[in-house]
Amino acid sequence: MDKEPNSVDPAQERTAILVGTAGLERLRAARVLVAGLGGVGGAAAEALARAGVGHMTLLDHDVVAPSNLNRQIVALHSSVGRGKTQVMAERVRDINPAAELDLRSRFLRPEDAPELMAEQPYDYVLDCIDSIACKAALVLAAQQAGRPVISSMGAGGRLDPTRIHVAKLNQTSRCGLAREMRKTLKRLGGQLNYPVVYSDEEAVKGLPHQPVGGDVPGRPRAVNGTISYLPALFGFTLAGYVVKSLLQDLMP
Repeated sequence: MDKEPNSVDPAQERTAILVGTAGLERLRAARVLVAGLGGVGGAAAEALARAGVGHMTLLDHDVVAPSNLNRQIVALHSSVGRGKTQVMAERVRDINPAAELDLRSRFLRPEDAPELMAEQPYDYVLDCIDSIACKAALVLAAQQAGRPVISSMGAGGRLDPTRIHVAKLNQTSRCGLAREMRKTLKRLGGQLNYPVVYSDEEAVKGLPHQPVGGDVPGRPRAVNGTISYLPALFGFTLAGYVVKSLLQDLMP
């Protein structure tokens, strides 16, 4: 493998030492979709940008809220109220001005997933969505289009970073989100033997009647507590799996 760190952009010298110039070119040519830019997806998108992934589609309908400040890369006091997609795009461009970004500031309805998959020849799809219906629809559409896909399962209610694993969806345990995903995807006819990031730590349930942010419309509801590092570690693990997969045939 050709390794010439002195012939590359200084911002990628350390990456070139590890993956070589051929690896850098592979990452620069890669097209990756990150669906969901919260605590998990934001960290994944940033890690992919720093690794040199050259084409990213960033999808999220939400705006930054004060309750995001404890864990989300996009969340600063200066970004509260702004769209997560725009904030993430600014961050990525500040890391890698050459990155080509396709921004989708909208909610992904299940029926829209097949069209999204048909729009670009994605080399990898990262599912960082919370909604089961939307997650399952995106994964199913990726599978049917022949696009490699990886999902994040539940990071909420957990504290222990040593309990994070990568496994096939049908090999997970102690994760309620993974259990519901298996049921929904099986009902839709999707494959359950695709990779996911999950924790086998028993989740701590949220306190009842504690709405997030202090001013959430609708009835009080139970929510999952979250800590600063767990969603980011999920996101970095997703990104690491994707980068390794993209470079698999180039590595010794």
